[in-house]
Amino acid sequence: MRGISGNERFAAEAQTAFRKLIAYPEFSCLGAKAALNENAIRVAEFEEMGTKAATESLSNTLCDFARSAKSNNFSSFVALFARPLDLTEKEFETCLWLQLRRLHELDRSNWSKRVSADPNNPHFSFSFGGEAFYVIGLHAHSSRSSRRFLWPTLVFNPHEQFERLRTEQKWKRMQEAIRAREVALHGSINPMLSDFGERSEARQYSGREVAHGWVAPFPETAKCPFGH
Repeated sequence: MRGISGNERFAAEAQTAFRKLIAYPEFSCLGAKAALNENAIRVAEFEEMGTKAATESLSNTLCDFARSAKSNNFSSFVALFARPLDLTEKEFETCLWLQLRRLHELDRSNWSKRVSADPNNPHFSFSFGGEAFYVIGLHAHSSRSSRRFLWPTLVFNPHEQFERLRTEQKWKRMQEAIRAREVALHGSINPMLSDFGERSEARQYSGREVAHGWVAPFPETAKCPFGH
């Protein structure tokens, strides 16, 4: 009988742990809970965040998800990485933006017209496969317990579903419920939270509290890091 490889063990353990995290009664993100209930969370596992091999595999899977995401009211794509572990908040932030930069370099689609490509713009959102995504990062040493997870993780949430909630006048009610759960869990809301169009959502991706003058820490310096 063939034994279970390290990769298979990581995949099974990480998937189970992530779904348990969302199902936890006090978990604050109601959108993630709704996606879990609709069986609309797609989870995939990768080796080391930011590497060429992981990026190529992630880009193919994320592109497939971008094409199918509109079939659910709530949906999320979850990328679980086996490494690197035990990152500080700043180290995770750097890895997150390195991974997004390298994904963009493989993207052959135009940036979504719904959002800005400039991370300093209040209407910025990450785009891949022509779809805009709000990205949530999780890792073991996040200062926010709702962002704590043993393996480094990126959750890609289609921006279109938030726009639909606003159009249906449901977003404000959900936002208030999420923030109330944040207060119950942490004693305060995440200081990085803001409504789309007020401040760039790039400040929220890693979960780290950043200063007023913070800019996305890309590995290359450019007027607009995404090259647009």
